[in-house]
Amino acid sequence: MSIERRVQLVEKLFFQLDQESVHFKKDSGLSCVVGCGRCCSTPTVEASPLEFLPWAFHLFLNDEAKNTLALLNQTQNKTCILYKSLTSIHQGKCSNYKYRGLICRLFGFAANTDKYGNLRMTTCKIIKEGQQKEYNSTSQAIAKGLYVPVFTDYYMQLNQIDFHLGNLILPINKALKMALEEVLQYYAYRPSPDLEKNCG
Repeated sequence: MSIERRVQLVEKLFFQLDQESVHFKKDSGLSCVVGCGRCCSTPTVEASPLEFLPWAFHLFLNDEAKNTLALLNQTQNKTCILYKSLTSIHQGKCSNYKYRGLICRLFGFAANTDKYGNLRMTTCKIIKEGQQKEYNSTSQAIAKGLYVPVFTDYYMQLNQIDFHLGNLILPINKALKMALEEVLQYYAYRPSPDLEKNCG
């Protein structure tokens, strides 16, 4: 399957999740604290290269892929290179929010299945403690059938697009690097994609 087709399918999956997340956030009343980047500044975040394929393709179209790959090859930092801290390490934002990965879209407003088969919200301590009333009522509503995006469902759908790149879970900067390498290698001996079609 071509890079362009895989990017389209990943973006379609992201669009579906974004629509579901809007409804879930409205129903739950939960939200991230403005300016908080605690989850993004964690050095143990892992992701698959496939969820960053749209990001890598975007950089390629804008002639930024090789320079970004060089930056990734030089960095020793384990915090995501897309995260930009502002006033402190835990206060910041994503520098490429439109192209953030699946893990970034799910964490905080999705659920995992526990060993008993029950859905459990996967969110941060700041939301659990700072929005305790909403968190507790949402957890109860989920137990009674409130729809919530589920990590495994979305990663299974991602894997169906490209099993190798979707099933490979790496430290986030390594996932970013592999996504860029995939795009650069793909177009090394192929004509570049139609810029007007992909940027229009």
